[in-house]
Formats: sequence, structure tokens, C-alpha cells
Amino acid sequence: MVIQWPSPPKILIITNCDGQIEAETDEVNTAAQTQLSGIQDHVNFTLQQAYFKCAYECFERRRRQDEINNCVENCSVPVLSAQNLVEGEMAKFQERMNRSLMVCQDKFEAAKLQQMKSNAMKDLESCVDQSVQDSIKTLPHIVGRLKASLSITEQQV
Repeated sequence: MVIQWPSPPKILIITNCDGQIEAETDEVNTAAQTQLSGIQDHVNFTLQQAYFKCAYECFERRRRQDEINNCVENCSVPVLSAQNLVEGEMAKFQERMNRSLMVCQDKFEAAKLQQMKSNAMKDLESCVDQSVQDSIKTLPHIVGRLKASLSITEQQV
């Protein structure tokens, strides 16, 4: 069993012609990948190695097939729990960021309706930038929670 690492958060936003908003998307994705790399390594190497060692021990000739299956399934619990924990945290991160970005979108649409278009795009870009920066600032706290939940020490990262 090899776990599938959750894809980095992707943010859905409107695009503009100068590519600034796309750069913001890349910035948050890069920040998330960088911040989570130690946790990803812990799950991919430490926990998966333990899983394979445990599963290997399950295969004894004296065991029935259903006992082997149950043993292997029990070995997978820590890896799957870790994966679910990380996926859940990242889903919440993405959801919070998307809600914040939707506020930016709503402000932009309201400004367009009020014929204040001259500053609307600049305000949108500023709002998106602030939203992305605020989201990036939460990543160390999310990583800290994950490390605590997964009992990862600084020596293991």
C-alpha cells in the first residue's frame, strides 16, 4: 500500500490579463508544499516503512488468509490515519482561503455594478494578495498542529 499524497491546495479565482493572480496561486501552492515537506517525508518514509515491516511480519505459514488480511489491515491504520489527518487539515486550509477569495470576488463584482471599475481591478488584486498572504501565515500553525498530532519531533524532520 502506498498512500497518495494530497495534492497541494489549489485556489479558484478569477484571472486577469497581467498574470498577477496566477502568480499568487503559485505562491500559495509553493508555500504549502515547502511547509508540508517534513510531514510528507515523515508519512512517506517513516510511517510507510513501519507499515511494510509490520505487513511483512503478518505473512506466516501458520496463519489463515483472513488472519493475514486482518493483520495487514491493522498495519495500515497509522498510515491511513496520518493521510486522513493531513488531507483534512489541507481541505480546511483550502476552504478558508477560498472563502476569503470569494469575498474579494464579491467586492470586485459590487464595484463593477456601481460603475467604480477604474479602481476595481487594483482593489481586487490587493484583496487577493492580502488573502493569500494571510493564508500563507497560517501554514506554520497548521504544520505545528500536524506535527503534534503525528508526534513528529524536530529530529525526525
